Amino acid sequence: MKPKLCKAGETLRAAINANYPDRDKRSDGWVADARHVAAGTSDHIADASGIVRAIDIDRDLHGIPKPDEMPYLADQIRLAAKAGDKRISYVIFAGKIASSKKRWAWRPYSGINQHTHHAHISFTKQGDQDGSAFQIPLLGETK
Repeated sequence: MKPKLCKAGETLRAAINANYPDRDKRSDGWVADARHVAAGTSDHIADASGIVRAIDIDRDLHGIPKPDEMPYLADQIRLAAKAGDKRISYVIFAGKIASSKKRWAWRPYSGINQHTHHAHISFTKQGDQDGSAFQIPLLGETK
């Protein structure tokens, strides 16, 4: 079965691409590579219905190293989840992870990949069919 990115992942990636058209995409990804498959636990691995619930977004949003806005974007994605967007499962960036387990507070991430070159966003099953806009100010999405 061919993998398909969840609708929430498609929407978030499209909004980032639209707002940062010159961004570097070398560290982008969504389909599991051999390392993810060997670990067996990544949201980059498609489930039985072929849905992938994770995206990686390169840190370089402008196509040049400065300004570095990814710390702010990762935090705004975290804050959208904290404000009640149930489509976001967790966010990993720069050696930190945030999820509902700790009320969306950043805490140290102990995984092998510290996600310093990209942000990782995982989605819940609610994001499979919900492609509505995220409320993220840096992406021009606010109520």
